[in-house]
Amino acid sequence: MHAEHLTLSLNDEAATLDLGVQLARCAMPGLVIWLEGDLGAGKTTLVRGLLRAAGETGPVKSPTYTLVEVHAVSGLNFYHFDFYRFNQSEEYLDAGLDEYFSGDGVCLVEWPDKAEPYLSPADLRIELHVVDDGREARLTADSELGRQCLAAVRSSSSAPPA
Repeated sequence: MHAEHLTLSLNDEAATLDLGVQLARCAMPGLVIWLEGDLGAGKTTLVRGLLRAAGETGPVKSPTYTLVEVHAVSGLNFYHFDFYRFNQSEEYLDAGLDEYFSGDGVCLVEWPDKAEPYLSPADLRIELHVVDDGREARLTADSELGRQCLAAVRSSSSAPPA
């Protein structure tokens, strides 16, 4: 089975937040989303849009120093991870974070490459890149859950298949 892709232009911060809103509509127990991209590419902004749409009213910040921020909203547990500070992937195991991925939470992972090969595979991978004054998001579905989410985003953004 081949991976499905969707590429979207995000002209400003509002467009990045809106993609998060679209992703919130397909958030379901067990969903794992990897967020890839350079510093400042919009990963935390995307998560903020998703969590706000899911009902989070408190602060949404990058968990760079805490490794994980837990948000319990809309009957779901959202786990927002940031592995930027890992120097070696074994730090993921040492931190005991794998238990978060075995339950019914929604896992949103910034810098997943820093925890490979130990990290649970993504259902949906989102690569964010700075392009001129905006961003480009490339979404890749790697599972049935990911394909369902990609289809929901595609239908709400009326983007052609890529």
